Amino acid sequence: MPKLLRFTNLTRDTEIGANCYFLEWGDKRIVIDSGMHPKLEGWNSCPDYTPITDFGVDAIFLSHSHQDHVGTMPLLMRQQPRARVFMTYPTGRLGDAMLHNSVNVMVRQREETGNTAYPLFTHRDVNNVVSRWSYVPLRHQMNLAGDRAVPDPAEFTFEMIDAGHILGSSGIRFRYEGRTVFYTGDVNFGNQTLSQAAQFPEKDIDILIIETTRGDNPTAPGWTREGEEKRFAEALGAAFDRGGSILIPVFAIGKTQEILTILHKMRCSDQLPASVPIYIGGLSAKMTMIHDELARGVPRQHVGLQLLDTVAPYILGGKEAQNASPGRGKIFAISSGMMTEKTLSNVFGRKFLADKTHSVFFVGYADPESPGGRLRVAARGSEVILDKDEPPVRVNASLEKFDFSAHSGREQILDYILRVHPPVVILVHGSKPAVGWFQAQLREKAPDIKIIVPPPGEQIEL
Repeated sequence: MPKLLRFTNLTRDTEIGANCYFLEWGDKRIVIDSGMHPKLEGWNSCPDYTPITDFGVDAIFLSHSHQDHVGTMPLLMRQQPRARVFMTYPTGRLGDAMLHNSVNVMVRQREETGNTAYPLFTHRDVNNVVSRWSYVPLRHQMNLAGDRAVPDPAEFTFEMIDAGHILGSSGIRFRYEGRTVFYTGDVNFGNQTLSQAAQFPEKDIDILIIETTRGDNPTAPGWTREGEEKRFAEALGAAFDRGGSILIPVFAIGKTQEILTILHKMRCSDQLPASVPIYIGGLSAKMTMIHDELARGVPRQHVGLQLLDTVAPYILGGKEAQNASPGRGKIFAISSGMMTEKTLSNVFGRKFLADKTHSVFFVGYADPESPGGRLRVAARGSEVILDKDEPPVRVNASLEKFDFSAHSGREQILDYILRVHPPVVILVHGSKPAVGWFQAQLREKAPDIKIIVPPPGEQIEL
């Protein structure tokens, strides 16, 4: 008789937030991801660990190193000191750097806001938890002891499969008692400029836990990445013809390296003069250094390309970054991608927007309620609040949007679900409208699939 299988969503709402999921499978208890909410503060930004406080878990799995998946790992590991922790090596390298940066951000927030809850963990805490991480190769079936496993229904095994989202990202396939659960994490089924497309399994999946990030955002008809790169190059040329500079808000992990690779390709094809200066921020430089160190032996395009040496961006840091001027004929690809208050892209945004010769290029996702999200939909000539502690800024600069998302379009994800056609689909990592779109589509196209939108904290028996 199959062992009891239960799923609990430890994320606090149906949203893209502090992603964290609990799977209780017979005598095995595992947690997948432990993120920090990008908009909430203090303990409200953390997952709700209440359902797992009274007992220990056997293992924790990290799908990738973005803040909404890795940001509270020290807190989870503090509560679960005996759990083994598994991830790919690139995810570990990037996650280590991301968590140390998070400590710096929280210390600064404590100084600026007086929030005594910060920092939620320290640099020493990060060092301690990273020392307990176990790195596993892609496409190897492993057991919870961290050893290679032979197929055996009586043994709980897992396998990490490249997700095509960012460096090190992976979906995770769990097998036990003759059943298979597959968690996609964040996925991209198409080739990006640097990252290669995911090659996920399509057979023998009993329960599929899948992201829905872009469920409320249809892909434009005829969109291709090559076409978008061409449109991006043309927009850069037009911006320089106006005599201005370009601000590109980017995430430090993934998007920075994608944009640097696009700019490298443009230089190689004489679409961008080598003399055009490119600037990135300090955290982006650290993450790019890790990408360069791992430029071989991982799934990627442009194998071996050393972005810091070949593209040679200028690195902004400290007071230099705060005081730097947009100037003319420059490209600033700096974080945060959502232009979060007090970040470099937010500070630069206020400098850029007043000048009609400048441009702001959006190249990825921004939460509609974030400063970047508000700016994306702002009309030229209107005023927008980028920082609640600063006066509104008039939008005189040109605003351009490009679809270089690291997430698959909703059409691709729906197509994958229909090809796999599992008995059960659990929809996570999406806003209520995004999840709702997938629900409606699946009810129409695959009414025999059981669709679950897991309420936060509610134990669901599968």
